[in-house]
Amino acid sequence: MARNGTARGARGDGDGRQVIATYRNAYRDFDLLETAEAGIVLQGSEVKSLREGHVQFADANVWMTGGEAFVMGVHIAPWATSAGFGGHDPDRRRKLLLHKAEIERLAGRQAQEQVAIIPLQLYFLDGHVKVEIALARGRKKGDRRQELAKRDAELETRRAMARSLSGKDRA
Repeated sequence: MARNGTARGARGDGDGRQVIATYRNAYRDFDLLETAEAGIVLQGSEVKSLREGHVQFADANVWMTGGEAFVMGVHIAPWATSAGFGGHDPDRRRKLLLHKAEIERLAGRQAQEQVAIIPLQLYFLDGHVKVEIALARGRKKGDRRQELAKRDAELETRRAMARSLSGKDRA
């Protein structure tokens, strides 16, 4: 732990969250319909590796099987001092801790609306590792381009407004 009480790789948030990692491509590639918070079952060496920020989301997604939810595609690098015995498989599937009703609701919406369930963030909350998951609909390439063009146009208008208010636009 660092001196200020946060994990080395984590960034603090105002609500007690210490964000470990964010799946940034999700915000670009998907339309997020609904989010939820879930606990995650981890081994000790995985938690220590997360405290150092050694995690990657590579095509991460959530699978519902047998009334349980599992996250796959999250790579948690092995902790430096746990080589061999006491280590963990970096790419194993990890069980998510959700209430049964929430699992059934998410699985029902996933099957009915043809959407994916993806992890958005990993973070510490009061000493526990949590995962923010979302129901998401994939964007097509053209939709992504439109979204980027729209975002660029909004940014340019905000910049123009700021310039005109600051008086730097005057000749």
